[in-house]
Amino acid sequence: MTMPFQWPADYAPGIVAPEPQSEDAWWFVFRGSELLVASAPPVLLPRGPRLPSFGLQLERTLYLGRLGQTSCYSAETGADTHAPEGWSWESLRALYGVLDESLFALAGRALQLIGWDRTHQYCGACATPTQPRSNERSRECPACGLLAYPRLAPAVMCLVRRGRELLLGRSPRFAEGMYSALAGFVEPGETLEQCVQREVREEVGVEVANLRYFGSQPWPFPHSLMIAFFAEHAGGEIVIDANEIEDARWFDIDALPRLPARVSLARRLIQAALAEMTV
Repeated sequence: MTMPFQWPADYAPGIVAPEPQSEDAWWFVFRGSELLVASAPPVLLPRGPRLPSFGLQLERTLYLGRLGQTSCYSAETGADTHAPEGWSWESLRALYGVLDESLFALAGRALQLIGWDRTHQYCGACATPTQPRSNERSRECPACGLLAYPRLAPAVMCLVRRGRELLLGRSPRFAEGMYSALAGFVEPGETLEQCVQREVREEVGVEVANLRYFGSQPWPFPHSLMIAFFAEHAGGEIVIDANEIEDARWFDIDALPRLPARVSLARRLIQAALAEMTV
């Protein structure tokens, strides 16, 4: 199974749309972070050269590349745009396991790129309108030459283990009763390993050792790259930083709380630990 939001194997990224445009292109049309999909099963995306049957006013359009032999586009409408009859606006999280696996993965890329394009219409140095470049995914200022690339914010995630226990915390924004692995953003000049140790120490006052890489996942809410590790408890008792999280506890593997959704890297990290610890 493809990791959610990870490019499918038959996807070839592109920047300049082919001419003439494909008659059967996939369209990832967003209203904010909501994707336009067919409202009745099966859940489908719009297809066509220019969405001729929808009458939507598109504020921006980006060519994404090809999925197999089919061109793919990302587009954005205004915040007050109503869905055409037979269609609806749905969040990506709600579409996990419902939308085709390859299309769901590309939807994450489409959402990040359309958001980047919207927020980089003007140069951050001199406020001149920027222009898209044709040889790479970037926007260039014609006045001062500043280049703006799609933003990516690396974040680490760490699942700390102590015997049969897992250290899990919860943020105030989590669903009721849900706990997850600890996580935080990488700071400038910091290695991933240093970030893991710092974040765990800051959030719960615990020291860790024996870091082991697990995996990574693009996370388009809005533009993160999650990088997950296992670690062993090396000392210290839980002392919560209330500015970071609202609770953290050691949970026995047979008495775990509500866990994150299966779409998340955190859930895969926890499930992998359980598989190792119950052998």
